[in-house]
Amino acid sequence: MIILGMDPGLAILGYGVIDYQKGSQYTVLDYGCVFTKAHTPMPDRLMKLADGVEALCRKFQPDAIAMEELFFNKNVTTAIAVAQARGVILQQAARYTNELFEYTPLQVKQAVVGYGRADKHQVQEMMRLQLRLTEIPQPDDAADALAIAICHANSSEMPQSFRIE
Repeated sequence: MIILGMDPGLAILGYGVIDYQKGSQYTVLDYGCVFTKAHTPMPDRLMKLADGVEALCRKFQPDAIAMEELFFNKNVTTAIAVAQARGVILQQAARYTNELFEYTPLQVKQAVVGYGRADKHQVQEMMRLQLRLTEIPQPDDAADALAIAICHANSSEMPQSFRIE
């Protein structure tokens, strides 16, 4: 099963693509980020994100796409911009598949570290170890996207619990 994990953001969309076969280890196919520049008109930034998701879907033909739920507790303006980005990312992913899933940051950390309050470095180090990488995946958004993909692989026996409806 090829899983595309995405950490949605307006400035940075982290992505991680893994191949997961039940009962075996994960294989990393790719990871990285789609970047948009500040002070660029919002429609242009959103189109760049949509184009990035489309290119990833065409290249890897994922069986499932998982993303992190939005979580904001302070800056409403930032939340709205990121929500717009997430909407475009979700819309583009839905053009490709109905197998769309979302996980909270707590669920992702619990799945990959075993502790829902793990810090960024712990998540990054677990990605390095679980995926047998020589270095910690950079930037942080790409490591988070890989963690989201692994979280989905670990949850794939109960997909209805996390399906985006």
